[in-house]
Amino acid sequence: MGQYTAPVRDMQFVLHELLHVEDELKQLPAHADIDTDIINQVLEEGGKFTSHVLFPLNHSGDREGCHYNKADQTVTTPAGFKAAYQQYIAAGWPALSCDPAFGGQGLPLVINNSFYEMMNSSNQAWTMYPGLSHGAYECIHEHGTDEQKALYLPKLISGEWTGTMCLTEAHCGTDLGLLRSKAEPNADGSYRITGNKIFISAGEHDITQNIVHLVLARLPDAPAGSKGISLFIVPKFLPQADGSLGARNPISCGAIEEKMGIHGNATCQMNLDGASGWLIGAPHKGLQAMFVFMNAARLGVGMQGLGLTEVAYQNAVTYAKDRIQMRSLSGIKAPDQAADPIIVHPDVRRMLLTARAYAEGARAFCSYVALQLDKELNHPDEAVRKDCAGQVALLTPIVKAFITDNAWIATSECLQVYGGHGYISEWGMEQYVRDARINMIYEGTNTIQSLDLLGRKILIDNGAKLRKFGAQVQAFVEENGMNEAMNEFITPLADLGEKVSKLTMEIGMKAFQNQDEAGAAAVPYLRVVGHMVYAYFFARMAKIALEKQDSTDTFYKAKLATARFYFARLLPETATLIRQARSGSASLMALDADLF
Repeated sequence: MGQYTAPVRDMQFVLHELLHVEDELKQLPAHADIDTDIINQVLEEGGKFTSHVLFPLNHSGDREGCHYNKADQTVTTPAGFKAAYQQYIAAGWPALSCDPAFGGQGLPLVINNSFYEMMNSSNQAWTMYPGLSHGAYECIHEHGTDEQKALYLPKLISGEWTGTMCLTEAHCGTDLGLLRSKAEPNADGSYRITGNKIFISAGEHDITQNIVHLVLARLPDAPAGSKGISLFIVPKFLPQADGSLGARNPISCGAIEEKMGIHGNATCQMNLDGASGWLIGAPHKGLQAMFVFMNAARLGVGMQGLGLTEVAYQNAVTYAKDRIQMRSLSGIKAPDQAADPIIVHPDVRRMLLTARAYAEGARAFCSYVALQLDKELNHPDEAVRKDCAGQVALLTPIVKAFITDNAWIATSECLQVYGGHGYISEWGMEQYVRDARINMIYEGTNTIQSLDLLGRKILIDNGAKLRKFGAQVQAFVEENGMNEAMNEFITPLADLGEKVSKLTMEIGMKAFQNQDEAGAAAVPYLRVVGHMVYAYFFARMAKIALEKQDSTDTFYKAKLATARFYFARLLPETATLIRQARSGSASLMALDADLF
């Protein structure tokens, strides 16, 4: 059903020509030996695995879905999923960017990031099983005791066990301060966990023997609200000291959700009936510990949006070149056929280029953020680590929200290219639209990401982190301001940078008087800043393409054309968004609730 070819050439362009990853990694002792050949080999092999093993299961997995056995509370994944997972771990893919001290390969996150894009393009529902495991690994690696690390990390890194995060409860979604799950201490240092969780992706399945749940719950003396939440490791089967499996822990799947999309992934209702758990991190500090997992997940969800944008684009292009309908407005283009291929029509081009531009912008952006993460974790200079941490904190909500919003737009446009066939399941396009919709909701809705960006990442430090990124943009503008060939990119980029600064100050002053002003402005504000980020990277990519446009490699001509489309057709959205952000809260809050 359909097709997928990993965009290795564009990934190589981003990593080698735009970001100069090899030079950057040589500054990091842990990755100083990573060279272009290693990077390219991983990309090429990753492309083969995802296109040949995972992609063929995407449509069938969506149609079949997961099967719940009420009698024994088990879940069976769609046909082929378990076998594909065995191939995945046999090839060593779970260990790619993990700590060698626990069996990992120790490659940088920026390479792992590209591989996850491929996996999400080929099969998002399948990818969520190992994807959540990586978040569990990060959390235990950061906050676990030495004993917990020794027991759990090797199994998560090898892929023998998978992981989940159990946050949400039926009465509280984003507001985790309302959760009711309880943790009562046992004499042996463990805890007895009781409660019910919902919407737990990969909470139960048959692809591995054990599942390591990270569960938020309250200790008996916990203060109210989010400051009274602790984090616990709750395995499906209790591991023995040697890593072998012991007794079944009383954490079970009560049902799986019937969902709009990602049918191949089991979204579970999990019941904890006195399950044994072990505290990870400090008491009442579980939310801080879980943020390691949540931030990794937010970056991962951005990659899901990118993956779906890319695969939808690829299939829509193929269809547009093959489908004949009407004649070109500027004259016949295919005289040997009864009609012209629809790719000749301007609005079909608009839809395709929208998806292409959002994919290429997201790829550059996500790779940049992943590289900043590598530097935050591994750079020998503390000042550099601190600066990179600030950038990652600033950009993470934009990765999650802007990319997934754009994926919803792009997959919808790609479905539209197909016309009525796009709405029919046999073509596969409608699945990408359905799958894309969840990415705007989970791991913190995009409104929450917008509030996080504006309130916690920008206004809280008077815009210091944003100014640092803005200085980077301004330096590029000044460096290239006299280059006439770059004027079409530099002028709108500089203009938007000034407008973002003014808008930020204006919203901050209004919010100081009334915090609803921040809530009213947050969503359009995030999109404005997201466009500024994309404009910066497209301008940088355009500079490279301009310098190489006379090359026999037509890649650069295509890159330049995509950049020009972005600046001409997509960036102007910021004018409307700025007006929306400035319009204030009055029109939103004036109507009494009982009049709705």
